[in-house]
Amino acid sequence: MARQLLLSGKGGVGKTTLACAVAVRFARAGLRTLVVTTDPASNVSDVFQQPIGEGPVPVRGIDGLFASELDADSALRAYKARALAPLEGILPEDVLRSLDEQMSGPCTSEIAAFDQFVARVDDQGFDRVVFDTAPTGHTLRLLELPGAWISHIDAAAEVGGQTCLGPADALSASREQYDRALESLRSPERTAVVLVTQAERTAVEETERAHAEMVSLGIAPCMAVVNGRIPAEVADNAFARARREMQDEQIAELSRRVPIQIVEVPLLDTDVTGLDTLGRLGDHLAPIFELAVV
Repeated sequence: MARQLLLSGKGGVGKTTLACAVAVRFARAGLRTLVVTTDPASNVSDVFQQPIGEGPVPVRGIDGLFASELDADSALRAYKARALAPLEGILPEDVLRSLDEQMSGPCTSEIAAFDQFVARVDDQGFDRVVFDTAPTGHTLRLLELPGAWISHIDAAAEVGGQTCLGPADALSASREQYDRALESLRSPERTAVVLVTQAERTAVEETERAHAEMVSLGIAPCMAVVNGRIPAEVADNAFARARREMQDEQIAELSRRVPIQIVEVPLLDTDVTGLDTLGRLGDHLAPIFELAVV
């Protein structure tokens, strides 16, 4: 039984909506649930029709459901403050300012985002945690960071201990936490990884690449969800029939390329916002729900 779900996929395929819908289903089953988004362009607030922020914030109208939008700027500020705190009162102010500036580059922003993400992995305050991740490339970069990061710190420690990520001694204290997080993500018993896609050629190709790259990182996706499937009962005109036939071809191609369970989620006839519509969508997500309840 996996305690957490990680949904990954190409931008625009519906990860956020599916993550929110399955989180609603968990909460309605009596499980204290947190849905977390690492996507800076996420619309979790729009889906739940309320402000969210870094949180966790209780979702109005349903007991036991909380949401959190991880913020890169906030993560970077917190990361730098924690890394530099042990040096305050020891180094001159101008040196501390210089270190702060050195830690304002892209490498620090990425590791700060990973740091914030790690804090939610295996969060013991919740029965289930659902991760709505950024588009595939960003998520894979996030998961690849610890290996490169550890090598960088080890090398820097031999030549003075300062890195673009902060003092090596301070950062090394986080390695055990990062190792535990990656161990959790690589464990099918603790984390179910779901690839979200649509039945279109470019999305299928990206799903195949994402599956291969995740497997190379020791993370094995267990399911691919095809979102936006045109229902057979509404394919009663030439346009809809042609679109569904194209989807048939791409689903067959996905099945050939990616050897995991494939679940189809129909295109709904309305925008998916608010608890009522999320509940309706959740009725189609039983296979995802069962990954973390059986």
